Amino acid sequence: MPGGLDTEHFRLRMLSVRDVLDDFEAIRERVEPDGTLRGAPGLTLEQNLVDLGWHQKEFQLRRSFAYTVVVPGDRRVLGCAYIYPTDEPGFGARAHCWVRQNAFELDRPLFEAFRDWLERDWPFTRVAYPGRDA
Repeated sequence: MPGGLDTEHFRLRMLSVRDVLDDFEAIRERVEPDGTLRGAPGLTLEQNLVDLGWHQKEFQLRRSFAYTVVVPGDRRVLGCAYIYPTDEPGFGARAHCWVRQNAFELDRPLFEAFRDWLERDWPFTRVAYPGRDA
């Protein structure tokens, strides 16, 4: 399992409880791949902390892998990327990624880098990208 991904425009690293404030700010500005604001209606900071703790533990146990997408050399969260190994026939994993509204121009580059990284460095034979035309 790779530790992260570095590109010119963003860096993927393990999502952890230390990211709670920056992640909470970003997830409230989350957009769909078409740019529609999705946000996180009803999400509280406390619930976000619980979610991040769950993601961190799942990562440590190698059951699923959540990455925060940050500006290189900075803490500013641009979005997140998730990898869920699966027993679905024909697929080894499901993967999702998203960006916040003010980083929408990075949505497609993030998805393409994420997809290429999964194909190149991860052991899955085939990955599903629900909501995306991979």
